[in-house]
Amino acid sequence: MAEPGLGCGQLISEGDYVVLKREDVFKAVQVQRRKKVIFEKQWIFLDNAIGKNYGTMFEITGGGNLQPKSNIVASAEPKEAGADNRNIVDDGKSQKLTREDIEALKEKGIKGQEIVQQLIENSTTFRDKTEFAQEKYIKKKKKKYEANITILKPSTRILAIMYYAREPGKICQLRYDTLAQMLTLGNIRAGSKVIVMETCTGLVLGSVMERMGGYGSVIQMYSGSGPNRAATDCFGFPRSFYEQLYEFPLDKLEALVAGTYTSKVIPGEVNTEKTAEESSRSDNEKQDAAPEVVGDCLAEESEESMDTSPPEKKEAVKGCGEVSKNHKGGQNLDKVQLFHTVGISVLGG
Repeated sequence: MAEPGLGCGQLISEGDYVVLKREDVFKAVQVQRRKKVIFEKQWIFLDNAIGKNYGTMFEITGGGNLQPKSNIVASAEPKEAGADNRNIVDDGKSQKLTREDIEALKEKGIKGQEIVQQLIENSTTFRDKTEFAQEKYIKKKKKKYEANITILKPSTRILAIMYYAREPGKICQLRYDTLAQMLTLGNIRAGSKVIVMETCTGLVLGSVMERMGGYGSVIQMYSGSGPNRAATDCFGFPRSFYEQLYEFPLDKLEALVAGTYTSKVIPGEVNTEKTAEESSRSDNEKQDAAPEVVGDCLAEESEESMDTSPPEKKEAVKGCGEVSKNHKGGQNLDKVQLFHTVGISVLGG
């Protein structure tokens, strides 16, 4: 069995969750071969990114394919600059290349870097601009004609910045520096036992799991039909991380405190084909064993009081034992395990 942890793999693999970055725009996607990904109004394929290092900058070429961008600066780039811009007249006639010429270069498959270089060479006023104005001109043209993206490895900081910039309402306007303070003040570390209650699409949950590194246990409290872990999935945690994740519905909390619920382990594979005799024997065994299971969740409750509790309250808590879709089975969540924890709560209005 692999050791818990994110690992030190710095190469992009198929199936990994990655974050695409272009200027100040971020987007989390999963790497899949021959799957179109739309980013900043462009269709791209991530096939050529597989096997490359995280942090690599790619240029989008024809057909939406990615090509690692060279860091070599063109030597033909002019270096002389004017003293000031007083004699430059912006009449729209300083550029010899027309729009049709530029479109023709694109159709030929000319890279954006070469198009920018030709724009510089065909500008009659570029050499008269100040050095600052030249840098500003080059930056503007690169942004327009060079389609570059950087592929980053997901982390708490990157995902928090991404969500805050794209959909801040989904994370309750939670800034990444505030999230960092929460993790620090909560003393979240490997081996901790933590309760997380949030409505931030799983961003806080993922941040806690990342800091714990697969060691310890996390109990996610949720309302509704099930927990929301959209942001948690973007971290791309290994299977071992989810083996330490438990979930508990808030509508069962009162029953837990009163000691009137039954916690069951949900097996990965259940044989639904049973004979009448086996079903009858199984029902009898469940009735006999029910007080013992409930007794594990009570500190001072007697057997008589448990036997007199209404039958409808002795129901299995779905999700209490089942940890995640990514692995089979789970563990019983008893009263002691639930309340001897550190709690983190982020709720929206």
